[in-house]
Amino acid sequence: MQLNTILHNAMEMGASDVHLVSGHPPVARLQTVISPLDYPVITPESARRMLEQMCTEDQLKRYDKVKDTDFSYEIPGVARFRVNAHSQKQTVAISLRLIKEKVPPFEELSLPEVVSRLTYLPRGLILVTGDTGSGKSTTLAAMIDAMNRRYHKHIITLEDPVEYTMVSNKCLIEQRELGDDTPSFASGLRHVLRQDPDIILVGEMRDLETTAAAITAAETGHLVLSTLHTVNAHQTVERIVDMYPADQQNQIRSMLANTLKAVVSQTLFKRTDQKGMVPAVEVMLVTAAVRNLIREDRSFEIPNVIETSRALGMNTLDSAIAELYFNGMISREDAIAQAAYPEKLEKALVA
Repeated sequence: MQLNTILHNAMEMGASDVHLVSGHPPVARLQTVISPLDYPVITPESARRMLEQMCTEDQLKRYDKVKDTDFSYEIPGVARFRVNAHSQKQTVAISLRLIKEKVPPFEELSLPEVVSRLTYLPRGLILVTGDTGSGKSTTLAAMIDAMNRRYHKHIITLEDPVEYTMVSNKCLIEQRELGDDTPSFASGLRHVLRQDPDIILVGEMRDLETTAAAITAAETGHLVLSTLHTVNAHQTVERIVDMYPADQQNQIRSMLANTLKAVVSQTLFKRTDQKGMVPAVEVMLVTAAVRNLIREDRSFEIPNVIETSRALGMNTLDSAIAELYFNGMISREDAIAQAAYPEKLEKALVA
């Protein structure tokens, strides 16, 4: 069973993910739906051979030690994949996500225009949030690409693993991968300020040490972009504050109010008008009103500020979902299922 043939066929079908699990045929995710591919059942031996084909020697040693590792794999001239290899029932299992070779421009991503405007900010913290597979990495890559074409700056990314391969244009871009170039996000961030960056991308603010270092970098005059697995803006603020011990939370609210510039929260929907996916995007810009709510521990009021600040480019998730529905792009069932306030949106969709 040829690994590259499976991946090439899945890519031609428009799959976003491929799963290789012993005891099953290869499986692909096509527009959110898992479907088996027309190949023989994978054996434990063939799964191991596929892993060995994709891995470097160090990556294979890492898998054998902890039974779980992330890396990237490339079919030259065809595609790159973000890979997780893990153990299940004491056999190798592999999950691959297709990464488009070229960074899509903003125009192809159906993102609000205000997201493009965020790339003009000189400093501060921008967070792109959403569930796994919601397009966060693609949005961040498009933002970096826009700045790369406009500025003469130094961009450093810390990724797990490197997804889109960025080519320096006007900017000098360095991409550092966890495991190969730095042991952790926190370690990379501790040293990055001595590397003279203007813009820093952190793959994920997944722990307190990484979060604190990212906020410090933003405080010192850098533009920092990162992600969190949160579904909306006020939950994002609460998640960051809750990472800290209780006696430090007032201080971090003040720091966050000063450094946070925007939260972009994405949810992907299967389109009904054509093939493909489309994002519903909540946007919170940190205005004076939002800063006060963060400082005063009233983040639960943030949705009200977003709702009344549409003229500035802000938008709630449910308003974005409703707009997609009324434009005939998504189904009513999907809209209600992924809404922040399903009952309220259901009434709005009747209107």
